[in-house]
Amino acid sequence: MLSHEKVWSAIDALAARYALSASGLARKAGLDSTAFNRSKRYSADGRPRWPSTESLAKVMDATGASLDEFMALVEGDGTPARATVPLIGFAQAGAGGFFTDAGFPVGEGWEHVDLPGKVSEGAYALEVQGDSMLPLYRDGDVLVVEPAARVRHGDRVVVKTVEGEVMAKVLQRQTARQIELLSLNPDHPDRVLPRRDVEWVARIVWASQ
Repeated sequence: MLSHEKVWSAIDALAARYALSASGLARKAGLDSTAFNRSKRYSADGRPRWPSTESLAKVMDATGASLDEFMALVEGDGTPARATVPLIGFAQAGAGGFFTDAGFPVGEGWEHVDLPGKVSEGAYALEVQGDSMLPLYRDGDVLVVEPAARVRHGDRVVVKTVEGEVMAKVLQRQTARQIELLSLNPDHPDRVLPRRDVEWVARIVWASQ
């Protein structure tokens, strides 16, 4: 049974699932940044306020989350189950034989890391090496990547080229012929890659910052 508390807890859990605060989730969905604040969940006289179906639809569209995913959070305790994923270095990610053509990891013997939320099957973690992703990601940060997640404009993504280069960028635009990427670090150039030179693109869904 739906309850006011469970629905709002599910929104908080979904925000955490995508490494966002409640305010960040609202902004990502194109809503006022205060739309999901705790102060907005009750009226001045103490009556509970419910999020609109339009707001929920915008949240799911912005994150790529499914209705089933959201309802699983509602039906649970509002906290996604913990997950364990393989940890792969960027150097390994660029080498051959560690991924399928779709960007899913293969093989065994990886070190694993625990996550605060649930991820889809095939997700994995990449450990940042060096300063090419500053100021957003630092050396040693862990990025969780979901190859199965839908990728759209403005997403932070990991891209692997057919030459074995692996990079974390922001997806600016993609067409049938090329992919345009914005650099996270202003000291590094933006990139425009022909589709034929890209092996896979996967969305970053969480970072250990």
